[in-house]
Amino acid sequence: MRIDRLDADLIELLTESPMLPVMECARRLGVARGTISSRLARLHEAGVIQGIIPRIKPAGFGYTLVAFCQVEIIQRYGHDPVATALEESIPEIVDMYTVTGSSDLQLRVVARTPEDLQEIFNRINKVPGVARTSSSFALHEHFQGRTLPLVAACARSEADVEKSGQIDQ
Repeated sequence: MRIDRLDADLIELLTESPMLPVMECARRLGVARGTISSRLARLHEAGVIQGIIPRIKPAGFGYTLVAFCQVEIIQRYGHDPVATALEESIPEIVDMYTVTGSSDLQLRVVARTPEDLQEIFNRINKVPGVARTSSSFALHEHFQGRTLPLVAACARSEADVEKSGQIDQ
């Protein structure tokens, strides 16, 4: 799907203020309410926007430690059953990816204390299908969920395509 400047502005507005009503988005962007509604529907249908929700910072309620855990699985279990078991049993896992390389899964885990983190790692290791884990601590978060620059770049690229198409005609 191509994203234009209005799409990018709408995404940025709702990223910064997820609870903003459609009417207020329309007012701030200088377009009709129906335009915002149809743009949101199109962005949702295309999978560009998965949902408009508040951004939760676990540190805000005491989960100040962040660690990355690489999980090697016992291959006969398969990735999906292990991933599902981890998701269902360990709420402190906030991100999970199947990856290539020396491990099978990459987890981002949050904890309140080093002792809590050790207990979380112990629970991860007890999940059926987990062969072994290794981990590293995050020392400083530079950014997370950085998508707005990508959205803006796509909108600029689309504008460039439109300009070049107008010149060629």
